[in-house]
Amino acid sequence: MKDAERMTDTATLDDRTYHSIKDLIYEKCGIKLGDAKKALVAARVRKRMRELQIFSHDEYLQNVLGDETGMELVLLMDSISTNVTSFYRESGHFEIMESNLRKWADEGQKRFRFWSAACSSGEEAYTMAFTVKQALSGAYDARILATDISTKVLGLAHQGVYEEEKTLSIPPDIKGKYMEKVKSGDKAFFSVRPDIREMVLFRRLNLTEMPFPMKGPMDIIFCRNVMIYFDKDLRRRLAVEFHRLLKPGGLLIIGLTESLIEISDGFTRTGPSVYTK
Repeated sequence: MKDAERMTDTATLDDRTYHSIKDLIYEKCGIKLGDAKKALVAARVRKRMRELQIFSHDEYLQNVLGDETGMELVLLMDSISTNVTSFYRESGHFEIMESNLRKWADEGQKRFRFWSAACSSGEEAYTMAFTVKQALSGAYDARILATDISTKVLGLAHQGVYEEEKTLSIPPDIKGKYMEKVKSGDKAFFSVRPDIREMVLFRRLNLTEMPFPMKGPMDIIFCRNVMIYFDKDLRRRLAVEFHRLLKPGGLLIIGLTESLIEISDGFTRTGPSVYTK
């Protein structure tokens, strides 16, 4: 049988193998996949199966489980992870960030630490950096930790280069100050300025592996549109960790469809999906 013909067999993912894959994904990265995601999972892993010349999902699963380096598991999680982001997504959150930064600076604070807990390809973390630059002046020490489970998107984030259409949501004056236009053939790209990139440290982190290695205290943590994929127990454990890492009065900013109700009583809701320790 030709390889192309054999690969059509990967369109069929049997229930037993799917349940094994989704149990592995839940165990290793906390993402809870329902039965409705079966076709999506089959499609997501197909590219990797082609690269490995593997022609059934069960064979691929055994390859993941048998890889002692753990790299194949990382690549599986890369393929399953959903990475939807944009610059200034939910812009009100950054207005709240800027307002608090100005207030803390007026109170004499000079050292600031932030965390983008699911940074994807970097747009959120760089928007945080733009906001810091807009809010603060004079001498200050500001650093942003940006983490994600996907090595693929972290590589893109570290480069800090984006197609022009991905930068349209950035106000022109801010883009002019903090990004540089570059051309590649007929396409235009915008590159984050080196001094902005230096503010951000990108690292791989699995949010299910607690406690986290950071000590804090953090001023603001962004963890948006992540907890919706986790069960209640994992969301509760995450809230405990966020509470530990935040300074008193620090902010936890989550997705608009998420809530800390019945998850944590250590926070006070102070705005749309904004909580204060």
